[in-house]
Order: sequence, then structure tokens, then C-alpha cells
Amino acid sequence: MRNKKKLLIEQLDQKLEKFKDAGMVQTPQKGWINTIRTTLNMTRDQLGAKLNLTKGAIQKIEERESTGQITLNKLTDVGNALDMQFIYGFIPREESIEKLINIKAEKLARKIVLRTNHNMKLEDQGISDSKINDSIIDLANEIKREMRKSLWD
Repeated sequence: MRNKKKLLIEQLDQKLEKFKDAGMVQTPQKGWINTIRTTLNMTRDQLGAKLNLTKGAIQKIEERESTGQITLNKLTDVGNALDMQFIYGFIPREESIEKLINIKAEKLARKIVLRTNHNMKLEDQGISDSKINDSIIDLANEIKREMRKSLWD
């Protein structure tokens, strides 16, 4: 990877590190708004008053959140009304962005090398397993260095 890209990836990994434990949090069945509101013993009328909305509008907001049809702006507004901060982001399933890139590069390199070796075998020019593994490692490193767009196909 070029130095600038590598630095950007490292910086993003550092930022996301703070949110690793957030991946363990399950969204409540009725959504966060309903769960927080009811836990605070706040009525829909009370939350509605803070947002200049009716009780029915709050019910619709809660329903939209639980079905995934709410906007980020609305979640931010509700968070402010609850004196809470709404946080939005993505957390890599792997331990880091760098690890994700390594896995994708190795997978792509394996696909390319094995396809090439298959064609070579058809012409009686196949290579040994150790040479295949070395070629995969070399190609994966090249793919990471170049940050090929094909990494995400």
C-alpha cells in the first residue's frame, strides 16, 4: 500500500477502535427510542412536547425506527430531545480495516493465481503448491500496495 493510503487506513482503524464494543450491543426489539423513553418513564406526550409533535407522531417515529425506516436527522432530533447524543457509524466485522483489506487481497490473489495455474496445467506447465502459495502472497502484497478497485468486486 502506498504510504498515504496506509496512513489513512491506520488513522481510520484508530478512530474505529473506540467503537469495537458497540458491535456487541443488540438493538432492542421495539427500537432505542421506545426503550429509552419507557425506561425513563417518559410518556409519548412528554417526548412530543420536546419535539413539538403529537403523541401519535411519536408513536409513528418509534414504529419507523423499529422497522428501519427513520431518517438520521430524525434520530438526531430525538436524541437531542432526550438530552442524548445520537451516534452513527460502521464497525468492521474483522478486527480492523487493515485486516479486512488483507483478507480481500489474499482472496483476490488466490483466485487469480489458481485460475492462471489451472490454465498452465492445461498446457502441462503447472507450478508446485509452494510456488502457488508464494505467488499468492506476492500478488496479495501487490494488490494491497496498489489498493486495486477490483479488491471490492
